[in-house]
Amino acid sequence: MGMEELYKEHSDRIYNYIYLLVRHKECAEDLTQETFYKAYKGLDSFNKQASTATWLLKIARNVTYDYFRRKRVIQFFTFDKEHDLEINAMSPESRFEQKEQLAKMYDALSKLKKDYQEVLLLRKIQECSIKETAYILGWTEAKVKMKMTRALVALKKEFHQEGGHTNGTIKRIR
Repeated sequence: MGMEELYKEHSDRIYNYIYLLVRHKECAEDLTQETFYKAYKGLDSFNKQASTATWLLKIARNVTYDYFRRKRVIQFFTFDKEHDLEINAMSPESRFEQKEQLAKMYDALSKLKKDYQEVLLLRKIQECSIKETAYILGWTEAKVKMKMTRALVALKKEFHQEGGHTNGTIKRIR
């Protein structure tokens, strides 16, 4: 697969992942470009021990954390209501309620430990498998499962403190 096809197929997913970490459109665009540049440079050494999407997510994570180290900015999930929501034919009241609940969810998420945020982001928002998440984070699959369980408990607790009500929303953060 050439670089152009790789970019066409995966750039939206990579951009969305980076955007949720940096919360800034231009910065996410720059880091997405940097991710694909590094992928292009490393394409020959990619030995297919993971899927292409998982490999790119791992590069994206490394590029983003390099950026954080350079900038000394570690701020996760400062929620931008308009960007993340795909709300279609709902009543204005339902739409407002969903936005409010989602805002509370992201606020709760932002207060969790970094490793909890990462495992939730990859497993629930990027919908990576346990194996893919382990590969991206450099953890064992057992550690992913344990952190995920703890992260969900911590998120539920934090969400209640934010005034959110959990009618199943914790399980399907989108």
